[in-house]
Amino acid sequence: MSLIQVGLADKTGKISPDLLQAAAAALNIQVTRDLTQFWNVQATVRYLPDPTSIPAGVWPVFLVKSLPPGEGGFHMDQHNQPYAKVIASPSSNEWTVDASHETIEMLIDPYGNRLQTSTSITITGGKIVDGTAQFGYLVEGCDPCEADQYTYPIAGIAVSDFITPHFYDPVVTTGTRYSFTGAILKPRQILPGGYISWVNPATNQLQQLLYVDPGPPKIVTLGSASGMSLRVWVDNQMRKKASKDSFRPYKRKLNAAFMKKNNTKLANLREIAKVRGKLYN
Repeated sequence: MSLIQVGLADKTGKISPDLLQAAAAALNIQVTRDLTQFWNVQATVRYLPDPTSIPAGVWPVFLVKSLPPGEGGFHMDQHNQPYAKVIASPSSNEWTVDASHETIEMLIDPYGNRLQTSTSITITGGKIVDGTAQFGYLVEGCDPCEADQYTYPIAGIAVSDFITPHFYDPVVTTGTRYSFTGAILKPRQILPGGYISWVNPATNQLQQLLYVDPGPPKIVTLGSASGMSLRVWVDNQMRKKASKDSFRPYKRKLNAAFMKKNNTKLANLREIAKVRGKLYN
């Protein structure tokens, strides 16, 4: 398998280069250390200092101020090469979770059309339970556990939890991890703040289960996708319904104590780096 190169580039011109470099390093650790334990992906992530200069073969993740109506966070360009866009602001480091989210999903399913057949799900008594049919689930690596309370830190940078392939298993197996952090406890479990999309073969329609925190979860029919990848189509439908200029319209703010701890660690690591730099004078 060839090595995929992902590049983090800031189009806002407002994000600190130090933070961008730290975020790229954290994402690189996540995809090389964590993601490869469960998904057949070989990739690296690096910081691209010039967003107008993208080296050949690099899949860019662009930080942008906003996204125009009808444009989701994941795309393919005219040559069918994957890239992503993430809304970022200097007022919050929350964008690192979104950048992690997009990077993971782009690597697991570069073209946004990967389906995994598994047991259907339904809602009974306000709870998500297995059904009696089969659905073709759109493989979105972070959506079922995307809410910010399920993030985890890498070197002072908050990154997204993600599902493992066992998420689609038919039954629970002792000792199996269904998401990297272990927040998901069984196959097809959708955590508060998350969602999942699928093709229902009985109707040939795309459907989606939304668990907008605090709930209750609900299932909506999105219709038939056409003219773009399934993921882009689903994302656009979500943005229309949410009426918000955000790729993750149902997200919550990162926990203040969690972010403070991350920022403190990041500052300490920077000081250590400066001290070490003096050793080589």
